Amino acid sequence: MRIGQLARRSGVSVRALRYYEEQRLLESTRTPGGQRDYPDEALERVQLIQDLFAAGLSSRTVVDLLPCVSTGVATPAMLDQLITERDRIAARIQDLTRAKTKLGRVIENVTAANVARD
Repeated sequence: MRIGQLARRSGVSVRALRYYEEQRLLESTRTPGGQRDYPDEALERVQLIQDLFAAGLSSRTVVDLLPCVSTGVATPAMLDQLITERDRIAARIQDLTRAKTKLGRVIENVTAANVARD
């Protein structure tokens, strides 16, 4: 698929897709006319990249870890990094869950105070 089609299907800008290629996160071939051509699997790869970025991983970390995704094989160092990132994400989820709970209590208190005033 062409870059515009991948951008539309993934919800990622063409500029971001070019950046992913520059960072070696994504690969394409070129048509005889020089246009980028992506395999169908690129859509899933872009979605994974987006998820990892949203989880706070840097492009450098994602570059280091993506070979594990493609091959299913990891060096001991890669496995350690995968575990570290997973644990960091789990801790972040706990922090966000705690903040969500506190905000929920504030909303309940404010709602109750507004109802009592009316």
